[in-house]
Amino acid sequence: MFSWSKSKVATVGGPEDADAEGGHQASAVAGTITGLRENPRKPGRYAVLVDGKSVAIVNAAYLHDAGLAVGKVIDEAGGARLQLAARQLGAFAPAAAAPGRRARSAHELERWLLQRGFDRGDVTDAVQRLTEIGAIDDSQFARAFARSRALGKGMSKRRLQQELSRRGVDSKMATAAIADVLEEESVDERALLEAAARKKLAVLRGQEPDAVRKRLYGYLARRGYDSADIAAVLRTIMADYRP
Repeated sequence: MFSWSKSKVATVGGPEDADAEGGHQASAVAGTITGLRENPRKPGRYAVLVDGKSVAIVNAAYLHDAGLAVGKVIDEAGGARLQLAARQLGAFAPAAAAPGRRARSAHELERWLLQRGFDRGDVTDAVQRLTEIGAIDDSQFARAFARSRALGKGMSKRRLQQELSRRGVDSKMATAAIADVLEEESVDERALLEAAARKKLAVLRGQEPDAVRKRLYGYLARRGYDSADIAAVLRTIMADYRP
């Protein structure tokens, strides 16, 4: 078991703490642990002070597993392991919180973390861990995406495939997800196309027929539908159209 110093409950603050959590410091760490300060806003996270300076922020589990305690001397190898743990925590914490804010594929989450300056290796580790525990699941993401975009926005199977590919979802996984959703919802692509066309037509009603046809065609084409299918649906829904 490790022992805590009185600074355990002190507020973590100052630029050195931010650097330690982000894992961006490059200098080697070695010396005597002089404090372990818990962040009151993030219980379970501790700033590790070596020779009076905060060098890393890690969780309680790491402190326990590594046997870190006030008074313990760490060499450069131990300091490197400490900094690695801090970097991994720095990437894992926002990665774990991200799916709660907006659904993302594994690829999107990786890109989001890299754009925020995290090291690629740490990002890969964080996404892999989240995938292993089921917090990130591209198959479930693809199904949810296909359902919302097909039923809510009238996207075609081709457009759904393209959008999922842009988000890094495996092609076979995307195809299976789209097929499953359309089967579960008992709809076919022609029905989706006509529903999307009628919904848009309601918005365009009052305009001249030629303008409506042109705008409807562009709208449906952007959703990935085949030109011949679009033409057939437009003939049907425009047959009795009046401005």
